Amino acid sequence: MDKRTILAIVLSLAVLLVYQIFFVKPPVPPKGAAPQASTGQIQKDAASTPAAATAQARPALKAATGPQAPPRDIIVETAHYTAVFSTRGAALKSLKLKDYYRDCRECTDDIWPKIKELATGRKAPVRSKTGEHVELVNVREGMPYPLAVTFPESGADLAPDEVFEAAQSNLDLTVSREKQQLVFSKSFHNVKVEKIFSFDPSGYTIGMDVKVHNLIGTPITQIPQLNWYQYVDPQKTDNSYAHEGPIVSVGGSVKLQEVKKLQGQSVQGPNVLWGAFESKYFIASFIPENPSLTNAVMTRDEANMVSVGLKGRKEIIPGGQNSVFSYALYLGPKQYDLLKRLGVGLENAIDFGWFKWLAIPALYILNFLYGFVLNYGIAIIILTTIIKIIFWPLGNMSYKSMNEMKKLQPKIEALKQKYKDDQSKIGQETMALYREHKVNPFSGCLPMLIQIPVFFGLYKALMYSIELRHSPLFFWIQDLSAKDPYYITPIIMGATQFITQKMTPAMGDPMQQKIMLFMPAIFIFFFLNFPSGLVIYWLWNNILQIGQQYYINKKLAT
Repeated sequence: MDKRTILAIVLSLAVLLVYQIFFVKPPVPPKGAAPQASTGQIQKDAASTPAAATAQARPALKAATGPQAPPRDIIVETAHYTAVFSTRGAALKSLKLKDYYRDCRECTDDIWPKIKELATGRKAPVRSKTGEHVELVNVREGMPYPLAVTFPESGADLAPDEVFEAAQSNLDLTVSREKQQLVFSKSFHNVKVEKIFSFDPSGYTIGMDVKVHNLIGTPITQIPQLNWYQYVDPQKTDNSYAHEGPIVSVGGSVKLQEVKKLQGQSVQGPNVLWGAFESKYFIASFIPENPSLTNAVMTRDEANMVSVGLKGRKEIIPGGQNSVFSYALYLGPKQYDLLKRLGVGLENAIDFGWFKWLAIPALYILNFLYGFVLNYGIAIIILTTIIKIIFWPLGNMSYKSMNEMKKLQPKIEALKQKYKDDQSKIGQETMALYREHKVNPFSGCLPMLIQIPVFFGLYKALMYSIELRHSPLFFWIQDLSAKDPYYITPIIMGATQFITQKMTPAMGDPMQQKIMLFMPAIFIFFFLNFPSGLVIYWLWNNILQIGQQYYINKKLAT
């Protein structure tokens, strides 16, 4: 393989990296989203959002008793989260995940500040061993809480801030292995509404049933809508690596809604398998009992409150009878095996991209290795070594082919001089020369071509897998999913890239060789902001490649 082929492959990889970093943006709003509107139109649209449900023309349910009691909180404690439910809306006021922290996850000691302290004589700041737990709920004063249920397009609607009654006090499931329920109820003149939450102490899944009892003798029509409300900071900068906002699965096809492009109302469906509000590593999702008759409704008002709602089937409830609308809720980390277990394709909320077929096996292998070494950084090094061993024969073939190509270079140059006015003749004679010496010009680029999909598969696995979030290697690298804060590993990686390049047999004209000298610097530039785990993979792969090239060069020299 000549230098032009190598240069073409490297530049192709560079183009792919540039495209991934600078041009891959969150998907455009799906069909059905409202176009950009003027301020007056936005205010008009805001009146149709769930927050303004009580102001609609359709009648609201009237309580059968007197004035509403003040709302109170009910705390549900499990080994994995602390949930605070409010009787206002019989909804979720707060949910904090105990196993995940906003800034660090059981942070280990970092030796780097201590080294700086010894070097400068200045005392390093004390680093907290714990952090604030991840909070899934973010609402502002006066906004309705998530998991409120309304009944749009029904005989009578229910305000999302209606105060319910609850017989239970706080629930403690930290010790108990039995499922427990929290029941909210509210009686009106014509209906009684019950919301029943069923908690499984072993995970992040919560069952939810909404029972509507018809208290009158004539039939009533109800269409339930389960809503997740979330405040979105309008000043927050968009991140092309991570979508934060509504996401739904329609017939198995995942559709993202970019918050800044959501004006008024966007409707998706029917056949909505699940709806959710997601961030890069966490998701608040709800799964309807009957997807075929479910639509997803997404709205955003002028107060930057975003709502993701699942509008259910139309139900005619005969007099004196009741109807039940059931949902499964998953409120927790975007951990692939936990999401897949739900059986509705919720794992597709993790953006593994085109190389999902490589990213998922890589993740499984990393988790398997982690079970032995208890360090994802070491697991990445072991996985890299395994990959190198698998492709060791191809690497040997590649290096031998390049050495043979180097030996033929003078003869190829002589052919170019001899037939300089006949390019087809040069090609024919060059291929004849390859056949005579049994050299395959393409065998040298095969290992590099294989590396490209492996690289992007690991890139996706390291970028979006919750397992590597805040997972340390050692010393200054305390988060393998984030960039190296001191850029040490990218620089070392560039140095190893330079060494491998110098050890590779030089081919091509002098200008091409000079261009190739810039490639390590280009790689350093690209890798500066990559996850440190990915840089460690490429760095260790370069070290193994240096060893293999040294072995082959020494063997060929004897």
